[in-house]
Amino acid sequence: MRSAYTIVISKTDDGYFVTIPDFEINTQGEDVADAMVMARDAIELMGITFEDDGKPLPKPGTVKAEKEFDDDIITLVDVDFTAYRKKLDDRAVRKNCTIPYWLNVEAEKNNVNFSRVLQDALMEKLHVSNNR
Repeated sequence: MRSAYTIVISKTDDGYFVTIPDFEINTQGEDVADAMVMARDAIELMGITFEDDGKPLPKPGTVKAEKEFDDDIITLVDVDFTAYRKKLDDRAVRKNCTIPYWLNVEAEKNNVNFSRVLQDALMEKLHVSNNR
């Protein structure tokens, strides 16, 4: 699910401090771009944590964002909770499968990557892509 949440970016002595009002959390970054990336990551992580805990996600703009200092930046950060979950859940799992001995010999002679072949075959069979 895609959304856009308001953030407030404040300059500090050693970088940028980010307030995320809707989630009542903060993060930081080395520069403005990094602060926005860190805010996106923090929002997405909190969002999937809320989902896992059965809590409703805050609606964007529920909490009014306010500047504390004149040079603060109020902006939006887009997030995609579904894509973030997929990225986090893209870990390898071990599967045990059996093939004929002669096929194993031929595949090993040809330096076949069994994991890659299985992944490619499953994606083709299921009509899905990795989108990376």
